[in-house]
Amino acid sequence: MKNKILLPLVALTLASCHSKPDYDATGIFEATTVTVSAETSGKILTLDLTEGDSIVRGQRVGVVDTTLLTLQYKQLQSQQASTENSSPDISAQASALRSQIAHQQHECNRMARLLADGAATQKQCDDADAMLRTLRAQLEGLLSTLGKSKTSISDNAVALQYQREQIQEQIVKSIITAPVGGTVLQKYAEAGEFATPGRPLFTVADLGGIYLRSYFTSSQLADIHIGQPVTVIADFGGDEQYEYPGKITWIAQESEFTPKSIQTNDSRANLVYAVKISVRNDGRLKLGQYGEVRL
Repeated sequence: MKNKILLPLVALTLASCHSKPDYDATGIFEATTVTVSAETSGKILTLDLTEGDSIVRGQRVGVVDTTLLTLQYKQLQSQQASTENSSPDISAQASALRSQIAHQQHECNRMARLLADGAATQKQCDDADAMLRTLRAQLEGLLSTLGKSKTSISDNAVALQYQREQIQEQIVKSIITAPVGGTVLQKYAEAGEFATPGRPLFTVADLGGIYLRSYFTSSQLADIHIGQPVTVIADFGGDEQYEYPGKITWIAQESEFTPKSIQTNDSRANLVYAVKISVRNDGRLKLGQYGEVRL
């Protein structure tokens, strides 16, 4: 009699242990987060945001002190102006020598006429021509020297201009703006602290459009595809659950070991594929919250 009672109980227990769950996959709600870091060094004058604030893309949220950068910029500006003013005026400096050459050319022409008339010697003509060649060589040397000097000064001025532009870029970057719109999740710095390039200031994420990172077994891959609509069930604890329409936006190309916090519809599956399912948040969904998927 005892055997007749136990057998149905064992069968019922085995059936319940192997009953299929009412979900196809589970996962955790996540969002694309952006950590905003300082791009220049200096004291943080203002950082006007708190965790939970909603900000829009391009919004100015803080400022880093630029006093030192501004002084450096003005110093470079003064050096550049002084350098450019020291550039030689080639035309003016060569003007006197060109006048001498013109005068000597006239003298050579006069000597040539006198020689033709027998009023000058060949030596006098040769001396005049030699003087003309000397003056022309002097002009060529002067133009070469002045040209090299002008090029060098111009190069120095360009280098100073480049340094000014770098400083100006740092001054612009001292204004802290939001690269994306969303909700401030964490704030890592306060006004009065010192910022250095790369130091995290705050993290922001768009919580309006989040996604469920879920995990499917290899046997389920044939049943899913990108763009496929699915039902996402958010678990709020106890018996409180809400359904949301979702859409598969990404499927991993490689498998991974099943995360410890994840359950699959096949408890024997060791390898799973990550799948992102986009969900429109109505304000109740929270990052890190548990969710289920039904195909």
